[in-house]
Amino acid sequence: MAQLPSRELDTPTFRLAMSQFDEAASLMALDPDLRERLKFPQRSLAVSVPVRMDDGHVEVFTGYRVQHDSSRGPSKGGIRFHPDVNLGEVAALAMWMTWKCALADLPYGGAKGGVAVAPKRLSRGELQRLTRRYAAEIFPLIGPDKDVPAPDVGTDAQVMAWIMDTYSQQVGFSVPGVVTGKPLSIGGSLGREEATGRGVVYVTLEALRHLNLDIRNTTVAIQGFGNVGSHTARIMHECGARIVAVSDVNGGIYNPKGIDIPTLLAGYKDAGRSLAAMNLGEALSNDELLQLDCTVLIPAALSEQITERNATRLKCRILSEGANGPTTLEADRIIQDMGIFVIPDILANSGGVIVSYFEWVQDAQRFFWKASDIQNRLRDLMTSAFARTMEFAALKRTSMRMAALMSGIDKVAQAHSHRGLYP
Repeated sequence: MAQLPSRELDTPTFRLAMSQFDEAASLMALDPDLRERLKFPQRSLAVSVPVRMDDGHVEVFTGYRVQHDSSRGPSKGGIRFHPDVNLGEVAALAMWMTWKCALADLPYGGAKGGVAVAPKRLSRGELQRLTRRYAAEIFPLIGPDKDVPAPDVGTDAQVMAWIMDTYSQQVGFSVPGVVTGKPLSIGGSLGREEATGRGVVYVTLEALRHLNLDIRNTTVAIQGFGNVGSHTARIMHECGARIVAVSDVNGGIYNPKGIDIPTLLAGYKDAGRSLAAMNLGEALSNDELLQLDCTVLIPAALSEQITERNATRLKCRILSEGANGPTTLEADRIIQDMGIFVIPDILANSGGVIVSYFEWVQDAQRFFWKASDIQNRLRDLMTSAFARTMEFAALKRTSMRMAALMSGIDKVAQAHSHRGLYP
């Protein structure tokens, strides 16, 4: 691996992203000059975020915004509020966003941002002050034609509304297109909240068809019950699949006969976001969930959940990656040898950025689409990307992950080749 330009990039997540890139670049014999240009972020910003807390004292948090590439258009990527946020993680996520946008044929490059903070420990006032100060600090980098943030782990539509308002106050007029994932009242799009989960479902259904598996006999285990996991569970249940296990950060529940997903969703928040308190299945750990015998396993939590330590114990037919980077490179090779059909993260979870693109287009046009239009357009783009990846994998005789990466990298490399090097 090449020498890292900053020790702060030397994290497991960034090394995973780099290792994946290096393997794909070698397989496609990428031009060495282009390979060097695409390895590292185009632009990285680390900021201090001082916030006056409710008790009057000032606490300083660290925030980041990384733009990996902008050769194909404005950079695009979420903002996460989580205690473990660091520059290496953000840079890796920005790189994956670049390949994800290219694979989906969106006119974007990849970006990512975040603040190292536990948002649930903040009051609403503290969260708003943190968000607005962070937005003010990254103001020079963002804009509807430069870099468009979106929600991610620990952030939501309200956080996007505060960022949009802060940016608009700086320029003196309303700029709804500066972020996506906003409330509908200020330019948000129908279908955005469920978009990532719905996209996971669309490509999973395509994989089931490819393997001649009946959705009515399909069992599904989902690690993570946040935005992605909960919507995936609901929509897969509506499609006729049997959801046998779900989990959150505190553990999960298992019911081989199928979990009553509508009841779970209706009572989860009232139960203090405790799955076990719902009494809809027997308790199990996150690691135990990954080892269940099921048709489809959907990791929809954080990265690096499937490693060489537990990969051999997977018993699923399909691994559909709702999270970013849930599988390490070592585990990926084991899973491939086991014959598990993998839908890689940059394909499986691209529904969020696709509907973010729809929102951005609607904001620019000042014309908004019906929910059915959103779903149909999302299905078309997701199934087309799945088919292209399948064809690429067959043509190059490689894995779905490498096919997805190589396809995305090739599009970005072509953009760089045609634009040339300035000056």
